[in-house]
Amino acid sequence: QVTLEESGGGLVQAGGSLRLSCAASGRTFSSYAMGWFRQAPGKEREFVAAISRSGGYIVYANSVKGRFTISRDNAKSTVDLQMNGLKPEDTAVYYCAAADEAGVPINKWEYRYWGQGTQVTVSS
Repeated sequence: QVTLEESGGGLVQAGGSLRLSCAASGRTFSSYAMGWFRQAPGKEREFVAAISRSGGYIVYANSVKGRFTISRDNAKSTVDLQMNGLKPEDTAVYYCAAADEAGVPINKWEYRYWGQGTQVTVSS
């Protein structure tokens, strides 16, 4: 079992940057692939980025590729999401998730553990 807690959300103007962080506690962090998802009001939760257990493999949603960067620190049990060039359409609650898988899962049903989410609001 692992517990996840996100931080770093907030209000930012379009074109600005935010860095989200997710701290994990419980079972060995390096046992999990980690992902970030987001959910805007009235929409389905969607994939943003994922990183493999070792950090060697990374996948991004096309909508954030080139603007967002996911990284992890297994020694600190954290996974971060650096978000640059933010757009109003990036406004959503962002969730950190953990999957007990060897690859880089991109589907929400592959993730067993979820954080409570952190709000990101981008004003135009």
